Amino acid sequence: MNFTYFLFFVCIVICTLIITYWAARRSKTTMQFYTAAGSLTGVQNGMAIAGDYISAASFLGIIGAIALNGYDGFLYSLGFLVSYIVVLFFVAEPVHHLGKYSLGDVICERFPSKNIRILMAIGSFIISIFYMIPQLVASGLLLRLLLDLDYSTSVLIIGSLMTVYVVFGGMIATSWVQIVKTILLMTSTFLLSLIVFSYYRWDLMTLIEEVKLGTPLGDQFFMPGHLLGNPLEMISLYIALVLGTAGLPHILIRFYTVQNAQEVRKSVLTASGIIGVFYLMTLVLGLGTAAVVGYDTLIQQDSTGNLAGPLLAKALGGDFLLAFVAAIAFTTVVAVVAGLVISATTAFSHDIYHHIIKKGKTTEKEQLRAAQLSALAIGFVSTIFALGLKNVNVTFLVSLTFIIAASSNLPVILLTIYWKKFSKAGAIIGMVLGLISSITLLIIGPHAMNVNDGLFLRDPIIDLYNPGIIAIPIGFLGAIVGSYSFPSKELVDYEAFYIKAQTGIDMRSVDE
Repeated sequence: MNFTYFLFFVCIVICTLIITYWAARRSKTTMQFYTAAGSLTGVQNGMAIAGDYISAASFLGIIGAIALNGYDGFLYSLGFLVSYIVVLFFVAEPVHHLGKYSLGDVICERFPSKNIRILMAIGSFIISIFYMIPQLVASGLLLRLLLDLDYSTSVLIIGSLMTVYVVFGGMIATSWVQIVKTILLMTSTFLLSLIVFSYYRWDLMTLIEEVKLGTPLGDQFFMPGHLLGNPLEMISLYIALVLGTAGLPHILIRFYTVQNAQEVRKSVLTASGIIGVFYLMTLVLGLGTAAVVGYDTLIQQDSTGNLAGPLLAKALGGDFLLAFVAAIAFTTVVAVVAGLVISATTAFSHDIYHHIIKKGKTTEKEQLRAAQLSALAIGFVSTIFALGLKNVNVTFLVSLTFIIAASSNLPVILLTIYWKKFSKAGAIIGMVLGLISSITLLIIGPHAMNVNDGLFLRDPIIDLYNPGIIAIPIGFLGAIVGSYSFPSKELVDYEAFYIKAQTGIDMRSVDE
């Protein structure tokens, strides 16, 4: 075991545990545990959102995808970035005004229903688990590289640590771990990008020529079609990436951690700026990996491309730079996973336990205990799943999560807020169809069904790797057709609801 690697790893763990200890002393109520009691500023929350969003798929998977597939790998970065336009203009402020802890709160503000709350909780739980698995996979690969530990041991260590962060520190610890992670990640990525340019004497054309020599794609490296040869596949992927963010529960619940709409807007704008700069740097690092490390070496070390960033750091700066970058990547994984655990925990303890099982009659102590036990259970489940999935590029797994979010959550959120004729039945039908269709299409597609190394060793039923172009319309159509077929019988004051969604002013209480 390399002592430098071990030292960096121990420093990161100690720092995050100190943050958790500090936060644990302030997480005495459910509001503090779930939302940090709205104590963050817009800039702080924007940094935390960026930390939550820039996952292992971004720092590890996309760099590898660019190094291995060229132009097509960068398409993921563009899709992830553009998605915040949808969040900013259509979702962020209404979610802040309508909800308290979870997405179930938002929908139930218009359609009070146990069934809807249960479905929203199930959807949030599934999405969080799907997103969590690739983070844990990446962490297992990192610790195997960093400390020469067995993959299973590495995943168990990370799973245990992230559970501790959430159980004891709640949203306060999660937020500050994400903020610190963002600062460290942006600093290290910027420095590594500068080192790449300086390695080629600040000559971009020399870097590009070396990229062509370092990859079997040659001049075709900068042309589309290597990863997404089918135009329909590319369109489908883009639709999922652009729309998926607005349905991700672990991103949306972050808008409860600030006090007002102005801070919500600052949150989104800050996050978008950080994310945009970061993804530009992933392009530089992807090119640098192809040129400095080379395709053959990358494939030999890790065929999925997930270790492209750390391998580039080692090639440019030896063990010290590798240890530094790998430690930052580890922090990235920890921050994202902690946010996902909070999201899944909120869905179960607030929506299911508090509202459904206890019918809203629980004490602060009971809710807090339920949240902590939920975090333990969710950490255990996600860790078990991650143990068997180490041979897949994590970017792919995250893109599947975006498809599920865009197919199930997004139609219900948008139509609840913006369509007067939307009904409770439409919400239930849209949620169910979106969830079932997206998961089914993924199961019968070429990722799961593959004669060589799929979960099912057979030919796929559909050829689309990214079936969002089918699943997302199914979710919207199900919600729309369901609303026309089963209109709401309840007299809902939609105008008052819409005013509250856009301004936060509850006209119903004003009238009273």
